[in-house]
Amino acid sequence: MLCKYCNTELGDSVNVCPNCGKLVVLPNSQFENIVEVKEALKAIVDEHGIELIHDSKRFTGLLNDYMPEYEKERRLIRNVISNGIIPQMLNEPDQKLAIIKAREYMLNDMFLSAFAAEFVLECCTYMLGWSFNPEIKEQATVPAVTPTYVPEKKNKEPDKEIKLKPKPFKPFDALKYKIIGNVKIPDGYTAINSFSFDGYGFLKTIKIPETVMVIGEYAFSECKRLRSVELPSTLRVIKKSAFSSCGALEKMKIPNGVDAIEEGTFSFCQNLEDIEIPESVSSIGDEAFEGCETLRYVLLPDSIKFIGTNVFAFCPNITIQCQENSYVHKFCMTNSINFEFV
Repeated sequence: MLCKYCNTELGDSVNVCPNCGKLVVLPNSQFENIVEVKEALKAIVDEHGIELIHDSKRFTGLLNDYMPEYEKERRLIRNVISNGIIPQMLNEPDQKLAIIKAREYMLNDMFLSAFAAEFVLECCTYMLGWSFNPEIKEQATVPAVTPTYVPEKKNKEPDKEIKLKPKPFKPFDALKYKIIGNVKIPDGYTAINSFSFDGYGFLKTIKIPETVMVIGEYAFSECKRLRSVELPSTLRVIKKSAFSSCGALEKMKIPNGVDAIEEGTFSFCQNLEDIEIPESVSSIGDEAFEGCETLRYVLLPDSIKFIGTNVFAFCPNITIQCQENSYVHKFCMTNSINFEFV
């Protein structure tokens, strides 16, 4: 393996290039911010002490302070810490055996992908000052494939998408709908900004145009009478708590293309009975459905590989429909949530 900065030949267990002093990055890592995450974790331990590793709540709280912009990586590390993997590694006197055990646990019990497990191990071993020999090696075919797609993408489809200028729907734009019950947002907007309809007590139905790709944080939170929402097929991102505390909301169909249900998105929607989650969704954030008291059956697709904490807290009648031996199945068994196979 070569250093990506100076092309110096590196050994298998090297974390820092002996020539240029840069951090070594795994060649096949699918996480873009690995260097920044490694430095953030190292800073946490350096500044707060190694004993902090045994306090999972405090450690995960500090993740938000030290790496706020890396949400995907933060979720993964937080999930690993919540499962007590790092303390288990420290309790094993043989570092190599500790790494092997941690890898096996992440792959077989947490159902993480091989790349995610290697990412976690590289970051955690750097934080602990251990040497690390990646299991996933560089493949010669990877660099050769990448350039062939670059000119094709730049010359064709992305050019059409770039022509669509960002046009956010702002809280100021929503003021004229303050006392209107049924709202249809005009075509052309590409995003519903955070807090746009927050607390609009008269809002009953909302139709969002096919040009919208993002719904911001708390965009429709505390809309107590909102019972019907028509989401566009173009939607890709629903930010945290976007529909929280919409007490009259009864059903929701998330369009295919949305890849995450963020924290608190539908929390305390007491009358939510029916939620359709597409196979494009891969993660569900903390407290996403907390307090959805009437929610009974939810089909979680096999595509989901991460579920946060207290996602179905205070959902007394919930039954999760899932595939046998899937990540969702394991999550339900671990958290004592009723489930049935589909």
